[in-house]
Amino acid sequence: MLYGITAATAALLLTAALAGLLRSLSLRLGPAGGAGPPARRARPRTPGRSKPVPLLGGLAVVGTTALVGWAGDWTGAAPLGPEAGELLVAGIVVALLGLAADLLPVPPVVCAAGVTVAAALTVPYDELGVPAGILAVAWTVFVTQAFRSLDHADGVMGTVGVITAFALSGCAAAEIMDGLAALLSVLAAALTGFLMHGWPPARIAPGRCGSLFAGFVLASAAVRVHAERPPGPGLGAAFALTAVAGADVLLVLVSRRRAGRPLLRPAPDHLVHRLRRAGLTRQGGLVVTGLAAFAAALVGLCIDLGWLGAGAAWWPAGAVAAVVVMGAVRPGPRPRRDRPHAIPAPGGPVPRALGRPGRPRPEAPGAVKVH
Repeated sequence: MLYGITAATAALLLTAALAGLLRSLSLRLGPAGGAGPPARRARPRTPGRSKPVPLLGGLAVVGTTALVGWAGDWTGAAPLGPEAGELLVAGIVVALLGLAADLLPVPPVVCAAGVTVAAALTVPYDELGVPAGILAVAWTVFVTQAFRSLDHADGVMGTVGVITAFALSGCAAAEIMDGLAALLSVLAAALTGFLMHGWPPARIAPGRCGSLFAGFVLASAAVRVHAERPPGPGLGAAFALTAVAGADVLLVLVSRRRAGRPLLRPAPDHLVHRLRRAGLTRQGGLVVTGLAAFAAALVGLCIDLGWLGAGAAWWPAGAVAAVVVMGAVRPGPRPRRDRPHAIPAPGGPVPRALGRPGRPRPEAPGAVKVH
């Protein structure tokens, strides 16, 4: 207990300090430090900001989780064990791939392939069997990419990740998987420390490095925790624990498919974007998303502890279905670059955007990056 409190406090403070240091270095080093160009290495400026938001905050989360986790294992205070240690190493490899994608134009298919290989090497086939293990790999890749997609607005991925990690830590402790519970507790504390800088308006973002690492560790931990459970409670709890991330990515896919837009082209069609258009502030939309994640994670934890039956998973499943239907009915606004330009009437005034042909239209100073 004492080590758990000490480790969580150390992870929180160390992540907050490292995130601040990385932000300062990123803004000083420019393109080499992850602050440009905005299309890949930083979020564009928004109203009230004088500098872009670097995308290297994930390094603080990954480094702190690895350092504190291995410190507990080395001292013997909280041994990770082979399963949690293997998962952490695979997560670090995925994080390095994400860091390369933050700094270089790495195709998304390469990141997806790397996550698939890492998941295939860490899934417990002995407990699941080969057919179920293959499905677990696919589910791990889906959840990891869903957490990557959550990094479309300030604080969303960190908030959902903290709640999911805490709930999964309780599930692991109930299954007497102490090493995995300790690792998840440290990850939750590290994400909490990152939110000191990532809460809107964010000063640094996790980028692909942090979001892929958090998503992979959480998805793989959910598979390991529920590998030996009966299919009903195991699947129900794992689904509920990651329901918000899955709902957001399904909403995006359905919306873009219905609108005839490319699936990978950024557009303001995420759940938080819709909450903003409904009148909520950035902080308000984040709080609503966090409450939804808390409710779903609580259902998953109660199923895992046996306080609720597997049928309780239909509650978050119904909420996910409602979100997806909303995306099918209202696909969302088209991105600005997809909207046709107005054609001036003969003899009428020429719109400003068409006044100088051949020159690209500059981005509005308040443009917000979307995924």
